[in-house]
Amino acid sequence: MEMLYQYLWKYRLLPDGIKTDDGRSIDILYQGRHNTDAGPDFSGARLRIGGQEWAGNVEVHVKASDWFRHGHDTDPAYSNVILHVVGVNDTRVPDSRGGFIPQTVATFPDSFMRLYARLAEKIRAVECEDIVGSLPPLTVTGWLESLSVERMQVKARRIIDLVKYVEGDWERACFITLARALGFSLNAEPLEMLARSVPLTVLSKHSDDIFQLEALLFGQAGMLDTSIHIFDEYYQRLCREYFFLARKYGLRPMRRDIWKFNRTRPQNFPTRRVATLARSLSGGFSLLSRILDPACDSESAPELFDWKTDGYWDSHLDFDRPGTRLPSALSESNVALLVINLVAPMLYAYGAAHGDPEMAERGLDIWHDLDAENNTYIRQWRHAGIRCETASDSQALIHLRKEYCDRNRCLECRFGHALLRASSRRPSPCPPTAVF
Repeated sequence: MEMLYQYLWKYRLLPDGIKTDDGRSIDILYQGRHNTDAGPDFSGARLRIGGQEWAGNVEVHVKASDWFRHGHDTDPAYSNVILHVVGVNDTRVPDSRGGFIPQTVATFPDSFMRLYARLAEKIRAVECEDIVGSLPPLTVTGWLESLSVERMQVKARRIIDLVKYVEGDWERACFITLARALGFSLNAEPLEMLARSVPLTVLSKHSDDIFQLEALLFGQAGMLDTSIHIFDEYYQRLCREYFFLARKYGLRPMRRDIWKFNRTRPQNFPTRRVATLARSLSGGFSLLSRILDPACDSESAPELFDWKTDGYWDSHLDFDRPGTRLPSALSESNVALLVINLVAPMLYAYGAAHGDPEMAERGLDIWHDLDAENNTYIRQWRHAGIRCETASDSQALIHLRKEYCDRNRCLECRFGHALLRASSRRPSPCPPTAVF
């Protein structure tokens, strides 16, 4: 049921003239970006409440009391919620300033609810999934090839923009891209922010001391606080070391609450990812030159990520949280994702930026040589009848879903165009409710 209220807010289907429960008018300037991971439901919203503009997050619940039932009252990630959208107003939620978070009750007509009962399972679906499997194979393969290149160009453009940001330092751009890739979507943004927050030159000065690298990265990540884990000797040593190094280099840490531990398997906790990032710097960061080596291909690329944690992280899931039988190295599937999201795009970007089409082509070849990913998007496309065998196919289908389906760009999609063209040739006209 909560998904329904999120849907109403996301697509601005609430009636005009909505007000807070204390009578203030609400104008929605921007409803925010839908967040499907941990944290508030919509981020970056802009609202005018009672004539005053607000910027922040929006949280949606069936009952207002769910705020407390879900533990948001003790979670700092919810400190910047500017509106609480609820179905049942059974309580008010205090804010950090001694007042209450603005709250509104979402209403909708019975006819909408009846229609929703029929369509609820389709809210997140590809609109043509019931018929896309009937398309000719050549139409499918041709569109996937184009989408694959389009996807690669988007990734390469991000890297090239990053190189400009770091003033032409390809090595640092590679390190930041690695950090983002290690986040595996859920913590991609925080890990990229971490890599941006400390110069690679500073990290390189301590490449011969893994403990100092860990102190720098965990400290910058905002994960060190001497007032907690007071009996964890390793943790307290990290705190002391970071305090010294931060003063030496003038570093300022990030906020800890941006890291997402919920919906993350313990072996993939952000703390273990930061430990892996530190391991990539041990002995000096030379990943870029190894990627650009002419011998680097789909078979040898996984060897680039042969990093193994040891010591504390061999026996801990998180700080002061021992675990047993923990993997010391990245899993095979995670390494494959690093090759897909870092090695191939880096080759393509470097080749494109330096006028080397053969190097760029090597990036595309790696995608063609690797097996397809296995995630929710790919399983849905396969269920719809679309074959997906290589990483090139899976990247194309991910791009199709995110950049076309989710944005309702059916008229710009070759699948949509082919289906509409076939429909227009039928002897009888389409009913008013049409294909989509």
